[in-house]
This record gives sequence, structure tokens and C-alpha cells, in this order.
Amino acid sequence: MNDTNYMMQAIEVAASVRMRTSPNPWVGCVIVTTDGQTFTGATEAPGGRHAEIVALEAARSANAQLEGATVYTTLEPCNHQGRTGPCTEALINAQVARVVSAITDPDSQVGGQGFQALSNAGINVEIGLCADLVNEQLRPYLHHRTTGRPFVILKMATTLDGQTAATDGTSQWITGEHARVASHQLRAESDAIVVGARTVRTDNPSLTTRLVDGPSPQRIVLGSVAPDAQVQPCREWKLSLSELLDSLGQEGVLQVMVEGGATVAASFHRENLVNRYVMYVAPAFMGGDDGTSLFAGPGAASIKEMWRGSITSTRLVGTDIEIVIDNNSR
Repeated sequence: MNDTNYMMQAIEVAASVRMRTSPNPWVGCVIVTTDGQTFTGATEAPGGRHAEIVALEAARSANAQLEGATVYTTLEPCNHQGRTGPCTEALINAQVARVVSAITDPDSQVGGQGFQALSNAGINVEIGLCADLVNEQLRPYLHHRTTGRPFVILKMATTLDGQTAATDGTSQWITGEHARVASHQLRAESDAIVVGARTVRTDNPSLTTRLVDGPSPQRIVLGSVAPDAQVQPCREWKLSLSELLDSLGQEGVLQVMVEGGATVAASFHRENLVNRYVMYVAPAFMGGDDGTSLFAGPGAASIKEMWRGSITSTRLVGTDIEIVIDNNSR
């Protein structure tokens, strides 16, 4: 195997803990000893070990020789004392010879200091392998550390003619079971989910991750809801959306999923607060203009004012299509 193969293995290991590490980044590590043995590690839940430590301890448990080993890690090793000790110190003490990392950690407590400490100790440091893949994998974490706000995903289900609900307000279910499972996966990857009070009154959703094996996000309702609503316990928010994102960012929330109706979606969209749009499009038509469109209120006055993003992926999910669109201005 070559360097790229080992880094891809580290990326796969990181993906396996995506829903367990927040507010810490989900990191993967692969250690290759001089005699070709490999050991992997992934970041544990907050307060637990970092990926490098997990891999080092796995190697030691197997009585492997760590001196001269090569370490592949998706993110720069930390160089500070937090709830766990510095990973750089552990790597230096293990006398590894080479550290290959995808990207620098933008966290103010790291920011290149980890790489510098390793280099100062005589360890060969190489940065940039598979950087594009890791930048995407850790995008919510990187966004939070560079902006102070969570990464915002707006998820919506729509018919082919752009309707999200029928004339009588019903919207369950526009898409099929596979799309709903994919949506619950997004919930499980998010630290918080935002919905409008009108949606709660109309659909009475629980906003849990009952269709997948993952944690349910913190539930935030824009407005007030009844004490017996299924969304309870929830956080009722009555200030601005910008203040909400600032507050959540300060609390360490890395990713927010907006799953409100047309009014909430329009509010986030018009204030340019959405980083990624995830649309589930069903092979169905409402067949008129009296249903509910994706966004409430007036649209662009002219073609020149129309919003445009970048389609980053499309896939068939059951009988529906998932379209992921990134906001280029965020």
C-alpha cells in the first residue's frame, strides 16, 4: 500500500465516528510500523482519547515496535493540554519517524503548532495528502472554527413542480422511506435541528433519529409550542436567526439542520445563512400553483437577481433524487 491508500483508510476510520465526537472533530489515524504492521484509531467521545492515542495504544497492546513508524492522520495532531494530553508529545515519545497529515487544524489552540512541535523533534512532517477529501469530511468543524458559527444545512422535500405541501397544508409524505432515512441520517450528524412553530402545530413532529442508529439533535423551535407537543423537550427561540447561530456557535454546536416549512426556509435563505441545501425531489406533481412552494414570500424580481449555488452531488435515494447544493457566497 502507498501513502494515499493509508490516508484513505484513515478517512474511513474517521467516518465511522462521525456522530460521536462533536464538538471535537472526527479524526482517523493509521500507524504503519517499519515491519509493515498497521494499527488504526479514531477520536472517541468528548473526554476520551484522540485518534493518534487510540492507534498508539493499539500498537503497544500488540507489542509492536513504534520507533521509526509512519503515522497517517486526517487532521493536525494537537499540541495542547485539554481534557486529554497533547498528541504531539505522545508521538514524539513513541519515536515515530514520519507524520503524514491531510490538513492543518484551524483551531486557535493548534493552528500549525502541532506540526511545528513534531518538526522541532526531528520528525518528518508532510501536509496535504487527500486534503480535498478531508476538508469536505470535516467541513462543519472547519467552518465552526473559522467563523464561530455552526455549519447550516437546509433540508427540504419537494415535488417536481416545486411544492412542499398540498393546499390543505398536508406534507407527509412527499418523499419515500429511503429519503426519510437519509434525512434522519442528516439529523444524527447534526448537533441541533431548527423548525418553525407553525410546522410543529401542523405536523407535530418529534424530530428524532428513530429511523437510524444515531443521536437525536437538540431541538429548537422558532416561537412557542404547547407543553405536550412531541418536539418537547425543546428550546424556544424568539430572537433573530443571526443571534441564534451566534449562541449555538458559542456552545460548540458544529452543525445545524433547518427542517422548517416555507417561511423558516425563506428566512434562512434570504438572510444568506444557509451553507448547504439538501433537496429531496420526489417523482410527483401537485399539478397546480395553489400548494406551498419551497420558499414563502416574493422571489427574485428578475433573472439577474436569481440566487445560484453549486450542485456538489446528486444520487438516487429509493425512488427520489437527493440534490446537494452549496452556497458559494458562504
